Amino acid sequence: MSSTTTTHEVEPRTTTITLTNGKTFTFESNVSTTDEQIPVIDVARMYSPNLEDRQALADEIREAAHNIGFLCIVNHGVDMNLADQVLDQAKAFFALPAEKKMQVCTELMPDEYCGYHPMQHYNPNGWKQRDLYEAYNWNYNAARDPEFPDPSIPEINLWPTEMPDFQERLCAYQTEMIRFARRLTRMFALALHIPEDAFDDAVRRPEAGARILHYPRQEASRDEQNGIGAHTDVEYFTIITADTEGLEVLSKSGRWIKVKPTPGSFVVNIADCFMRQTNDFFVSTVHRVINESGRERYSVPFFWGFDRQSVINPIPTCVGDGNPNKYPVMTAGEYYLWRTRTQKKSWKIGEGKANA
Repeated sequence: MSSTTTTHEVEPRTTTITLTNGKTFTFESNVSTTDEQIPVIDVARMYSPNLEDRQALADEIREAAHNIGFLCIVNHGVDMNLADQVLDQAKAFFALPAEKKMQVCTELMPDEYCGYHPMQHYNPNGWKQRDLYEAYNWNYNAARDPEFPDPSIPEINLWPTEMPDFQERLCAYQTEMIRFARRLTRMFALALHIPEDAFDDAVRRPEAGARILHYPRQEASRDEQNGIGAHTDVEYFTIITADTEGLEVLSKSGRWIKVKPTPGSFVVNIADCFMRQTNDFFVSTVHRVINESGRERYSVPFFWGFDRQSVINPIPTCVGDGNPNKYPVMTAGEYYLWRTRTQKKSWKIGEGKANA
């Protein structure tokens, strides 16, 4: 859920990425490596009745969120059959004729990120060829909240009309992920050395959208095309499942890490709002997808954020003497809207032309 622009310099041969969040990153090699890996954390202790167990887990999460902003979690307790059903629906939706998918195009709702994003429509990093993916996003629906349902709040979504099981399967998974994300939010509170329930009110009416993506087999060189360009996510954290490899994370060493898939796991990454609210203690790390697997790739990221009315004030444990707040204070909703408008505007006004 992000957009970038890229410039390429001759001496030295580097690539500089300027994100829509205003930050800039540089890397010297476009090749990915498996020499480094994101941490793998067993999160079964999040269900423990003992605070000591939960705090010990939170300390592991704290280290990963601070050092790289990505972690692979196992033993999470989520029924992965729900995820498999969403992947099946994704394959059916993306197999529809283009004109059918365009009936729910995201441009029909300029200030929302829901709906269909067409294939090879975007080129945020300025490679020779446009990004090789298509996507469909759907928003949180308060009526389906597993713990605080409220049918009086209008739904903001664009659903296809000719797939009878599509909405139900996607929302069933989303509902389970909302329940899980609320518990994981408590682990992040402990990781920040604040009370476990510190964020409970902020996620009573959360930002909890999700996305299905389809990446065809990539034939072009990674120096000419991405699956999806280098970016950071917008909200607080993202929980991802995918059916094959392709995700790459930019480490602090400036190298692209090829993330190895772990069956039954989720990849979790910090997003920009959490980075802002923790005053950069948690890091929202640049990542991309390049599908060199030799097969089509499908993925389902779930985007978790605080209530749009929540004020992004710095966490008290993340500021102090000599470490003032780095960001202007605003509501989460103001930041979400600014990023959505900035990204959609960048799609319309132009694309980078340089290539490595």
